[in-house]
Amino acid sequence: MAYRAPVIENILRQHAEQAAHLWNVYDYNLLHPEENEEMDEERMVRLIERLDAHIDGLRVAGPDGLRVAEERYAEFPEAGELFVVRMLQPEAEGLLVGELEVEKVRAYLTKTFTK
Repeated sequence: MAYRAPVIENILRQHAEQAAHLWNVYDYNLLHPEENEEMDEERMVRLIERLDAHIDGLRVAGPDGLRVAEERYAEFPEAGELFVVRMLQPEAEGLLVGELEVEKVRAYLTKTFTK
């Protein structure tokens, strides 16, 4: 039997919450670059790295990471939380935020909320 690392619910919840928040910050800064002159290219790269790290923290937890992300989305059905759930789907495995076609992500999130 393979060893499975223990799951720490609070840490997974923090990963899910931070990933959702950072997605919102990232997307907002892409849409409104003039509003935060301090968010230069270097800071955007660091923001993406942090976002990817939080998503990876959830991915490492496997089904538990997805469960916690889904619980957060059920409690806060917002775009950031849906983004995190979507990034944890099998077809998104290994996908990095910097590789995303942001317009397609926005379209998916918008379509979901306008149903």
